[in-house]
Amino acid sequence: MGRIAVIGAGMGAMAAAARLAVAGHRVVVYERASTYGGAVGRFERDGFVFDTGPGLLRVPAVLRDLFVKTGKEPLEACVDLVQVDPSARHVFADGTEVSLPNASRAGVVAALDQALGEGAGERWGDFLVRAREAWDRTRRPLLEEPLWPNWQVLADREPYPAVSHRRLLRTRRAGTLAEIGAWELREPRLAALLESHALAYGLDPRVTPASAAVLPYMEHAFGTWYVRGGMRELARAVYERCLARRVEFRFGAPVGRIVEKDGRAVGVELAEGPSPAHGSTAAVEDADFVVAGVAPETLERLVAGTALRGGAEVAPQRGVPSRLTVLLALRGGRPTGVAHRTVVHTADRAAELEGLFGERPGFPTAPTVTVSRPDDPGLAPGTEHEAVTVTVTVPAGLRVSEADVERVLDATRRAVPDVRERLLWHEVRTPADIAEATGAEGGAVPAPALAAAAGRLLHPSNGTLVPGLFTVGGWAHPGGGLPHAGMSGALVSGLIVEGPDFRGSQ
Repeated sequence: MGRIAVIGAGMGAMAAAARLAVAGHRVVVYERASTYGGAVGRFERDGFVFDTGPGLLRVPAVLRDLFVKTGKEPLEACVDLVQVDPSARHVFADGTEVSLPNASRAGVVAALDQALGEGAGERWGDFLVRAREAWDRTRRPLLEEPLWPNWQVLADREPYPAVSHRRLLRTRRAGTLAEIGAWELREPRLAALLESHALAYGLDPRVTPASAAVLPYMEHAFGTWYVRGGMRELARAVYERCLARRVEFRFGAPVGRIVEKDGRAVGVELAEGPSPAHGSTAAVEDADFVVAGVAPETLERLVAGTALRGGAEVAPQRGVPSRLTVLLALRGGRPTGVAHRTVVHTADRAAELEGLFGERPGFPTAPTVTVSRPDDPGLAPGTEHEAVTVTVTVPAGLRVSEADVERVLDATRRAVPDVRERLLWHEVRTPADIAEATGAEGGAVPAPALAAAAGRLLHPSNGTLVPGLFTVGGWAHPGGGLPHAGMSGALVSGLIVEGPDFRGSQ
């Protein structure tokens, strides 16, 4: 079979590597960093352990499929996967709180009715029915199939259904997530709940298409899952599956360029290292196919002077927000019964959105924060300590100040009232740290692909205009997020093994 050069050891790249190795290819992964996982990182200090990337897994079926297709041991035999319940606790600006059961429509409806008043749960439940319709219309083309050559069909059509307006005796179709909140949910706290799913991915609900209703639906339908020991354990399991399939990893091996011959990708040239046979100071590794799991600007540099995209390809996203993560080492154990995840909503959503997405982006005065408190003794040095992770959506390239961190701690008090009194120390992971780990400009974090909005939230297809060169991971179809990365690896593997007529798993 063929030789495959994979650039980067992120989750999508490793998913592709494992599948291609099972198909009989010789796969070598070149990673500029000293470890695998990309954005799925870990920080350890004084016996405390923190995830520095995604903290939860949604749609675990994608990873289960990867493990089924690449070996005898299923996912659950390789990691301790547990369902988080409640899925999330929400603390709204007026002090109202609600805990939403995991993957239970009836439970969610009852909880919202009790917390927000009778009728709130029914409106949210009706919204989830419409969100499922949008999911059913877009699931295959946005998650399970290569990007259609006529991708404009996805760009021009809004899959979220129109809703009958009883008073106006006509139907009305929401064009954005914010319009769903205003027209259909008609309750500020329900609207905040809806918009928080977009904000978590760095999306502005005022312009994000209504098709983004699939984001809360995915969480509701497939549940929210955690891996004991932290999500880094999931990256470890995928890495070890690659090793078991004889994938070769070369860490500390940055690729300087993708080698082309007669218009086709035929290998990679490492950034440094002797190679007398090629008359160069850089080593050249031959390959039949090259799979690039890197950010757009890195890929452009690796194929300088080559037109990568055109025709049916969509343009890569730019200006995507990043994340600020504050890691808190606390004295005192985790209280019994606290939620794994608490979303503390801002008191001024309009100001927050303008600060994030306006003409002069900056750190919000009162940010929405997500506080993660896993029920996992392995994350702290003992039962008398607790490891807490707080994440905030921020503009890419933001230079974080100590005042910004103080604002995060102030917001965290609404979820952990005694956080300052218990604080031993804290570590801050900024957009610059994300940029260092992933190579993405400004530490930008890609969002999942979404339909409508003229294709603005679609991602470039996994194939390129350079024969033999494919792209994988969050910056390629179907976009960012752990399940999307896993499916990206499946799509690239299918395109290489079965050829351009591959249409996805059935």
